[in-house]
Amino acid sequence: MRHFKLAALAAAAALACGSALACTTVVVGSGATADGSILIARAADSSALKAQHLVIHPATKGVKGMYRTADHHGANNFEYPLPENGMRYTTVPNWKTQVHGATGFNEAGVGFSGTESIFARDDALKIDPYNEATGITEDDIPEVLLPRAKTAREGVELLGHIVETIGAGEGFGVVLMDEKEVWYFETGTGHQWLAQKTPKDKYFASGNQGRLQKYDPKSPDFLASKTLVEWATKNGFYDPKKDGEFNFSKAYTRDDARDRDYNDPRVWQVQKILTPSLNQKVTDGRSFPVWATPDSKVTVEDLKTILRNHYESGELASHDPYTNGLKGDAEPYRPISVFRTYESHVMQVRPWLPKAIGEVTYLAMGMADLSVYVPIYSGMSAYPKHWGEGTDKADSSSLYWKFRKLQTLVMTDYPKLAPIVTKAYADFEKDLAKRQAAFEAEYVKTVKADPKKAQADLDHFSIQAMADAEALTEDLLNQVFTVRTEDIQKVNFFANRSKKD
Repeated sequence: MRHFKLAALAAAAALACGSALACTTVVVGSGATADGSILIARAADSSALKAQHLVIHPATKGVKGMYRTADHHGANNFEYPLPENGMRYTTVPNWKTQVHGATGFNEAGVGFSGTESIFARDDALKIDPYNEATGITEDDIPEVLLPRAKTAREGVELLGHIVETIGAGEGFGVVLMDEKEVWYFETGTGHQWLAQKTPKDKYFASGNQGRLQKYDPKSPDFLASKTLVEWATKNGFYDPKKDGEFNFSKAYTRDDARDRDYNDPRVWQVQKILTPSLNQKVTDGRSFPVWATPDSKVTVEDLKTILRNHYESGELASHDPYTNGLKGDAEPYRPISVFRTYESHVMQVRPWLPKAIGEVTYLAMGMADLSVYVPIYSGMSAYPKHWGEGTDKADSSSLYWKFRKLQTLVMTDYPKLAPIVTKAYADFEKDLAKRQAAFEAEYVKTVKADPKKAQADLDHFSIQAMADAEALTEDLLNQVFTVRTEDIQKVNFFANRSKKD
């Protein structure tokens, strides 16, 4: 058995890592899911060389001082006071900085997923630009919010206050959830923002664009910067008489040809999968509904399917960049699943279960289509050491690179090799789901009588699931290498004429 360690890692690395170049996000209200849970799905896309680590940040007491992005070699010089008493929380950060944590839960049950890189309209940014020098960025948000926020709403309010007073260092959309509600937060310009609570019977999808539209300052379902409408009106981006109801996206968000092929097709695809009855053209762009009703109740498996989608079937099948040979440079529509995805996740909150297992993140390292989703419970006390290792150079020990090596090899002949991997992972996930259900049922019984044994059982199940996923990946790598070796031998055999040697 491998050595394990609490992933309370000191941030140490060199060189800054840039913001994610693209992401896709789906948020589903509890009334729209099959079991009444709250669901979030997101793919984090930037570079295949961006190894991700699993980290557990322990609770802190009596702390003084400042959190400084520069101390982690992060994006800029943002700083914010450290909480005197910080809560325990988990993140999945990149190897360089140990910040930019992508996804995580804190001990109060607040979940965070972010961020979705989005873009404000250029003319608005000229008046209120991003504070690129000291504003809050993707690197900092989980490190600031998760040690503090006891509810999702509290997290939204804190992030909004920081954007208003210090500024956003870039455009972003983030998700905050707890056992009661889930919020989506979007920046407008450098100091303007809007957040909306997800309607229980709806879902939301975004692909690198500001999508929120309605704002009702009298409703508890909305939170926003204090001058959101006033600023847009003053600077000519909103005319109440001419435009009618205020539209946040129209007033603040970029909407041009860049969105038509890079962003809109992903939102269209998500809505076509979850609401097949919805008839709309992929070129309709901003007219896509912000909040849509699924035709059938949404499951964790549905969201995995979405994160793995590359237009392999349906109306956009001609835009699949993999199945008929790699054509990423020639394909105008960007798919959801891309090779440079460094991690993707489905987060689930089930309030009827103990927090330790009721908050679970299904995590896949690397390209979602060629990876496997492993349940990571928020109550795990430690992670395998090599799940917190890896850099931008391939190695023989880190978990990240075991997945990435397989994915890289498969992409050399996707049509032939991908089915081997996707079938094996699908069978594994189906079997693991049965094991998971049995474990959870037993955990609920055990935790009441013997919390220590329940914790031991939780760690054992989780570590075994992670080890099984890793073992399968190593086996698949060997299978695929065997196939590729045979393929290459066939075209480079150089036999003599008698074929005897």
